[in-house]
Amino acid sequence: MPTPDDSALDAAAAVEAHEAPARKRPKPGERRVQILQALATMLEQPGAERITTAALAARLEVSEAALYRHFASKAQMFEGLIEFIEQTVFGLVNQLGEREPDALVRCRKLVALLLQFGEKNPGMTRVMVGDALVFENERLQQRMNLFFDKIESTLRQDLREAAVLTGTQTPTVDAQADASVITAFCVGRLQRFARSGFKRSPGESLEHSLNLLLPGGRL
Repeated sequence: MPTPDDSALDAAAAVEAHEAPARKRPKPGERRVQILQALATMLEQPGAERITTAALAARLEVSEAALYRHFASKAQMFEGLIEFIEQTVFGLVNQLGEREPDALVRCRKLVALLLQFGEKNPGMTRVMVGDALVFENERLQQRMNLFFDKIESTLRQDLREAAVLTGTQTPTVDAQADASVITAFCVGRLQRFARSGFKRSPGESLEHSLNLLLPGGRL
């Protein structure tokens, strides 16, 4: 029985490689981003139940073991989303603090950017308000609580500055109360957005609402 020579084998291998190109491997760090993007997209489905690593792996067409090569746990994946939320929102807040001299205008813009971020990233909104974290590690919810504590602290500082400039007798007390109410308003708007299946805009009638909430605009 004749056997093919080496040149024939090389030619056959070249044809096979041309017809079935190797699957392109992601660059370092690229797969982590793909995993987080897929998780955020799955969270955007209204009424989505708890997301399992099996469902996430199926969406990405990889094994669960492949997910755990990039993240030690599903909690770590959610932490990746929270880090994105923190870095994006507080990055914008810091820019706002540097560029806007008027304290009350900073408050208005902070609320607007927070609600706009939620509207543009519905999957992230479910993380922010805790809907996606109900059955996950408790530290994730604690971290989101800290996120809103920082938002409230920023509002409190801006409101105190505005109160001092207007000569309010109790600027610290007033600023603390106002910041608490405005933060609760933001959380409530984001919750309504998530629980309406992303149909009710968190920025609905925002100017009217802020006129009622902020000093100087109340009836």
